[in-house]
Amino acid sequence: MAEQESGAAEQKGQPQLKMSTLTQFIRDLSFENVLSQRGTGGEVQPDVQVAVNMDAKKRSTEHQYEVIVKLRIDSKNKGSEEALFVLEMEYVGVFHVENVPDEQLHPFLMIECPRMLFPFIRRVVHDVTRDGGFPPLNLENIDFVQLYRNEIARRQQAQAEAAEKEKPDA
Repeated sequence: MAEQESGAAEQKGQPQLKMSTLTQFIRDLSFENVLSQRGTGGEVQPDVQVAVNMDAKKRSTEHQYEVIVKLRIDSKNKGSEEALFVLEMEYVGVFHVENVPDEQLHPFLMIECPRMLFPFIRRVVHDVTRDGGFPPLNLENIDFVQLYRNEIARRQQAQAEAAEKEKPDA
């Protein structure tokens, strides 16, 4: 079915989308086991908060883009709110992308590329939390479409607020 659709796109004169992952890597990783630094143990009930930020940059080579997924994971003990661990990571993928219309390129880079990286990010988080002395943390799937929509809405609101502040008082 997909082959028929792509063939139809080529027949209409629309070039077919080309995308490949050239490389992916951890740019920065920090794991702090706060619980062991305090020297306390005992029963803990982790409450985990995950914050995700993304960025994309054009590289100097034609059709190459760098997509960065930044994670910050804070784990606190339920009830006492004492920190258990903090994990911060910048995970980067370099992609070769061709034949995506300009108006669709930004959403493509901020949605589809992170989707390709996510299984690898999940594995790193799993291994680091386990090796850091905690039960392995298995991240839930991330809805990159909703994250993108939320960021666009936040930017539009910020622009509207800035425009409102610039209006002269009547």
